[in-house]
Amino acid sequence: MGDQIERRKAQHIDIVMTQDVAAAGITTGFENYRFIHEALPEVNFQDISLSTEFLGKEVKAPFLISSMTGGTEKATSINRHLAEAAEEKGWAMGLGSTRAALEHEAYAHTFQVRKYAPSIPLFANLGAVQLNDGYDETHCRKIVEITEADALVLHLNSLQEVFQDEGDTDFQGLLKKMEQIARRLEVPLGVKEVGWGIHGKLAKRLFDIGISFVDVAGAGGTSWSQVEKKRTKTPIRKLAADAFKDWGIPTAEAVTDVRKRNPGKTVIASGGLQNGVEAAKAIALGADLVGFGRSILNEAIESAEALIQVFDRIEFELKTAMFGIGAENLLDLKQTENLKHIRLSSG
Repeated sequence: MGDQIERRKAQHIDIVMTQDVAAAGITTGFENYRFIHEALPEVNFQDISLSTEFLGKEVKAPFLISSMTGGTEKATSINRHLAEAAEEKGWAMGLGSTRAALEHEAYAHTFQVRKYAPSIPLFANLGAVQLNDGYDETHCRKIVEITEADALVLHLNSLQEVFQDEGDTDFQGLLKKMEQIARRLEVPLGVKEVGWGIHGKLAKRLFDIGISFVDVAGAGGTSWSQVEKKRTKTPIRKLAADAFKDWGIPTAEAVTDVRKRNPGKTVIASGGLQNGVEAAKAIALGADLVGFGRSILNEAIESAEALIQVFDRIEFELKTAMFGIGAENLLDLKQTENLKHIRLSSG
């Protein structure tokens, strides 16, 4: 089982890096919003603050590295680079699915990055569907222990599992099991999608059972049905995958809906974001933090230094957008009236 997971994780990295697996016919939706320029911002650019808190720790900027990889030797250097850059810049970091660390102890080290990032918020990750395959709070506790994480995220990837030849597709009764984990686990429990989005009603159900934060992980970036299309040996899956290229909730819509129905709760925006201006829009729409994944993977493979350059650019773009609307801090950005919906999405 461990070797099978390792092979799948390695294939995922190769496919995402070398092939076109982006969603088609659907976008993140951020292009439907535009900031109204404030010619007299009444703010000193040097005084603009990006700092906030997440999982009880201060972060220097409202950004996190979205859960990407682990469980394969290829992931070892990637996760080290991500952790080193996150520590340097004060970003939060999510690990890829840590199931491999439990089922094959030899891969545990691919997730063990705390020594490179001692101070940042770090969360481990497990597929929620594994709770229907014998996993319980003991396994979750072990994952947190192995990774020294500040929180655990359960990811929802139902369509990916359908298109995966070895997929687990029994998603029945998971909410109750997730509630048990949330109540018994000693660290916060979050929930994220993998690229098709979470709507406001579901987010409310999750918060109501004790989930601490929700990452909408909306549509408009990588399509995991397209990724699995490249792997599957089953003709019907390969043929059917294209019908789901435009599936999902655009990230901007997901953030807006989740925030509207869940005031005061911690909401993360991820899914296809490319730059700090889109991040500013996400925060103005209601996100507390913004996650970047595929758009930083090239640099993650290269080095921590390459990542830091990208992080510097994203932070500069966010600060400049805030300056452009007269927002001195993230609360100002969240409360701005200078973000306008400019057109309906053409899908």
